[in-house]
Amino acid sequence: MIGFIIRRILVVIPTLLGVSIIIFLMLAITPGDPAELLLGERATQESLEAMREYLGLQKPLYVQYWLFLKRVAKFDLGETIWTRQKVSKEIMERFPATIELAVFAMMISSLLGIILGMISATRQYSWFDYLSMIGSLTGVSMPVFWLGLVLMLIFSLTLGWLPMSGRIGVDTELEVITNFYVIDAILTQNWAALKDALMHLMLPAMALSTIPLAIVARMTRSSMLEVLRQDYIKTAKAKGLSETKIVLKHALRNGLIPVVTVVGLQFGILLGGAILTETVFAWPGVGKWLYEGVVKRDYMVIQGGTLVVASIFVIVNLIVDILYSIINPRISVK
Repeated sequence: MIGFIIRRILVVIPTLLGVSIIIFLMLAITPGDPAELLLGERATQESLEAMREYLGLQKPLYVQYWLFLKRVAKFDLGETIWTRQKVSKEIMERFPATIELAVFAMMISSLLGIILGMISATRQYSWFDYLSMIGSLTGVSMPVFWLGLVLMLIFSLTLGWLPMSGRIGVDTELEVITNFYVIDAILTQNWAALKDALMHLMLPAMALSTIPLAIVARMTRSSMLEVLRQDYIKTAKAKGLSETKIVLKHALRNGLIPVVTVVGLQFGILLGGAILTETVFAWPGVGKWLYEGVVKRDYMVIQGGTLVVASIFVIVNLIVDILYSIINPRISVK
């Protein structure tokens, strides 16, 4: 198993290099002068030349890529056009919000998806099975931005139960320690801020969790159906074990092995794919920040943000592979 883990870690290195090459080339062939985008149309020729020299734009493409790698190795992703802040600093400030939203959405989708999939498998072809699978298909097909607007219309404007946007109320005081508002509220024992932060999390997390919830539910159902047909399940039934004990103790543990992979992959997708959700709910995370960077044509934001998100997705896949090998040791042999 150790050899398998080492091999998987070594595979990540060329994968990350490939990601960096794709991102670099995509922006290198994009029409327009990056120096002019960074400094503006009214910049002097001297400042444009200085910026081109700093970015290495006058050098061959392979030299530019090498300089780009050297900057990335130092986590120097340049400065944004509008705030003149370090891109790395803005990412560090905004990423906790995205992680908090992704974790909360993944908790909702994993818990409900596994429960729905397990009940559907044990009650195959029942009305509950048909309804849950229709709901899963609807969840996969439903646009996140449209669902977000519908949730705001129902729970914020009509019922007034949940706040419409933002991460915390403007009148709520919270001492920021880790920039994870839920954790900060618990650490400072600020229960009013904790309630407010959780209420602000509900709507965007519900909107973001629909697609992974549907995928987890369908995968759990499929995996559980396969496990429930195995001989050892039939033997357990022949011994007189209750259905609840068979499902929870014997079938569920083996049925969740492929689900772990799906949950890990979906979590990586949520970290990088929350752009629409964060934009609709004005959630101050990396997704909304990247969207604003595209609108403002902020070269450094697009390059740095895309590289970080892609790298995290690759690392999450690595962690999933390692966890999968621990849960199912046979995978290391294969």
